[in-house]
Amino acid sequence: MSIKPTPTRDGFGEELAAIGKLNPKVVVVSADLEDATRAEYFKKACPERFFTVGIAEQDMVGMAAGLASEGFTVVTNSFAVFLTNRAYDQIRLDVCYNNLNVKLAATHAGVTVGEDGASAQCLEDFAIMRVLPNIKVICPADYIEAKKATAAMLAEQGPFYARFSRAPLPVLTDEASVFVIGKANVMRAGTDASVIACGAMVSEALAAAEELAKEGLNVRVVNMHTIKPLDIETIVACAKETGAIVTAEEHQAAGGLGSAVAETLGQTLPVPLEIVGVRDSFGQSGTPEQLLQFYKLKAVDIAAAVKKVIGRKKR
Repeated sequence: MSIKPTPTRDGFGEELAAIGKLNPKVVVVSADLEDATRAEYFKKACPERFFTVGIAEQDMVGMAAGLASEGFTVVTNSFAVFLTNRAYDQIRLDVCYNNLNVKLAATHAGVTVGEDGASAQCLEDFAIMRVLPNIKVICPADYIEAKKATAAMLAEQGPFYARFSRAPLPVLTDEASVFVIGKANVMRAGTDASVIACGAMVSEALAAAEELAKEGLNVRVVNMHTIKPLDIETIVACAKETGAIVTAEEHQAAGGLGSAVAETLGQTLPVPLEIVGVRDSFGQSGTPEQLLQFYKLKAVDIAAAVKKVIGRKKR
């Protein structure tokens, strides 16, 4: 049975509540946005283990660190821009420096936040979070994968940053699909070029590959749901077997998935690379579809990058 497009935040909220009912060591600390992040599902299921600090993200992370130091598995939640930007010092020193078991669950990232505009559209979270020691960074591609990602990060010790969507995303995986932190999934085979994407851009990458197939191009699509630790083995295999790579992310073109892939290729097997992302710009108000088009994050833009990178391969 097919599932209609669903925000990945819904998968996070549902799985968090389900696990919370079974595991009394899971607690949630919120900063007044649990309805929007879907952490409210846990609040309703386990009210005695849900804490709110009001609009005070730094306090939220500090409190989470304290609870984690006492042996709890702690989940914080907020919009990505508030969680990563306002509480960065607490994430860095309280959580990551001490390697505490705190899961930072962020929603409303990227331009698909939509009408909320630039102040709420976080486009730099991968860059600033992946540089921190000890933390793992994940960005599931759909609702089902978000549930698996939530379960996986709660089962593993240490800090996590997880990015979930506000916008409904097509459901690309199923219950049988394998999800392993740090191991990418090849969604489509191909030999002419590889597109490595994450989150909302995976469906756009698959659509681009479908269109390119009509022109005789055989394009591999990889769901790189884990930004850190990066699946170096899969990236190198793409470089060896297709000779050209395009990355696609709903994030600044600098510092995120594309930069991480470029770092890997530069140190292992350099091949032509094109990065599809937001080009040194803040977001703005508009519908998710309008903004994806404006910032050139659609399938047509990925397809154009694939043609460009293939052309570089043939020089």
